[in-house]
Amino acid sequence: MLPSTLQCDCSQSNREDMGHWLSRPTSPPPPQPQPLLDRPWRTLPSSRESLAFLKSYKPLNGEVSHLRILLYGPVGAGKSSFVNSADSALRGRLAGRAGVDAISGSSYTKQYKTYKIRKDNQSHYSFVFNDIMGIEQNLNHGVNVDDLKLALQGHMKDGYKFNPVSPLTRNDPGYNSNPSLDDKVHVLVGVIPADQVSLLSDEVVQKLKQVRAAATELEIPQMAILTKVDQACPEVERDINNLHKSKYLKEQVEKLSMILGLPVNCIFLLKNYASEIDISNGINEPILAALNQMVNFGDDYVDDH
Repeated sequence: MLPSTLQCDCSQSNREDMGHWLSRPTSPPPPQPQPLLDRPWRTLPSSRESLAFLKSYKPLNGEVSHLRILLYGPVGAGKSSFVNSADSALRGRLAGRAGVDAISGSSYTKQYKTYKIRKDNQSHYSFVFNDIMGIEQNLNHGVNVDDLKLALQGHMKDGYKFNPVSPLTRNDPGYNSNPSLDDKVHVLVGVIPADQVSLLSDEVVQKLKQVRAAATELEIPQMAILTKVDQACPEVERDINNLHKSKYLKEQVEKLSMILGLPVNCIFLLKNYASEIDISNGINEPILAALNQMVNFGDDYVDDH
């Protein structure tokens, strides 16, 4: 048997070793990736610059009284809301002329409708928006791709009522048999929710690509806007000025570019007016910057034709 003093020393040594093991500092957890970039990856012109350009713009081509901007995209993407938001940003007050539906799962827009935006008491801006029924994955629901192709060529009259299972024909009263350059679409704009880019079904993507292919054949310039950015990124919901600092939103722009084949500089991030009761520069600036580009692209098209 060991001497008691030795037993005591061994026991104390074991406790010291155990205490040392228990108190040994653990390695710190890896740092969490930051959701925001240090600086914006894209800079925008000021609202004042964009407004000055849009107010002064007139097509150089004398055959055209206004540029025609056609909005297309999935159901619920925010096409009609964008018309209202653009109207609000341009007029300096909230507008709600284009009907929207926050709860329906189907397209609220049923007719081909042209929206002019008043510039002052005597004139309108030199561009118009055409809103259409949304694209759905079911072949018998949503806008028919053949209707979209006819709209691009100017064959669709204002007020034409969409029929998903029976596209526009030459014998239809809504068919424009002899479209002028004014009737044709001058820039095509896809509208996609930023939080749904990865969730687009194969069927919807295929329809979007078919419309793009038709526009490309007609040499119509194309863009896209990613809406609902506040729903996609909490940092942007907290502060709209984080719009172009959000890593997630930048990734969605790049992802949509890969899906549709659009260059990144043709895809814009913005937030439509939804819960707000007054306009703000943080929301206006991206909307006006996107409009600025639409007008530039459309003007190039009518100038070439």
